[in-house]
Amino acid sequence: MNSDESLKKLKEGNGRFVKNSPSKKDYTARRMELISGQHPFVTVLACADSRIIANYIFDANLGEIFTVKNAGNLADDDITLGSLEYGAAHLHTPLLVVMGHEGCGAVGATCGCKGKSDEGHISSIVKAIAPTAEKDSYDVTKCIVDNVKETVKAIPKKSRIIKRIMDEKKLKIVGAYYSMSTGKVEFFL
Repeated sequence: MNSDESLKKLKEGNGRFVKNSPSKKDYTARRMELISGQHPFVTVLACADSRIIANYIFDANLGEIFTVKNAGNLADDDITLGSLEYGAAHLHTPLLVVMGHEGCGAVGATCGCKGKSDEGHISSIVKAIAPTAEKDSYDVTKCIVDNVKETVKAIPKKSRIIKRIMDEKKLKIVGAYYSMSTGKVEFFL
């Protein structure tokens, strides 16, 4: 499957999710199929928010989405970047989606405190989002989308492995915005 086919599959699955008509899944049989290994068709970097579950949002089965999550869907640490590299280099996912969402608490908190926090490790999240929040005049919705776009741009700059795979035309990175109120995901490049 290539990146265009992967994106099409995500859009079709999200359409089923929006219509509340998920595909039938046999989780027991699928679990047995996956014992020997996983072969996801996409890597998704999403927010750690408990309401953001990529497999549901895209009506995907077990083993189809390699999901990496953290508050604010950031790619600013070795663990996150290493996980994204694993998806691209070892699982050979042809598509990497960075997905922000309506009502993101990490972005909302950053905008609310005007990018200044001294709350333990949370301050690292605020610090990472702060330049975008300031540029967007602390408009939460605009900052959510722009935070995704900044992350999409940053990943190949921070990871030589992902950059190489992109240069080989084996990986595409796209941004996405998930509307919790409608269930719809909008993709952008």
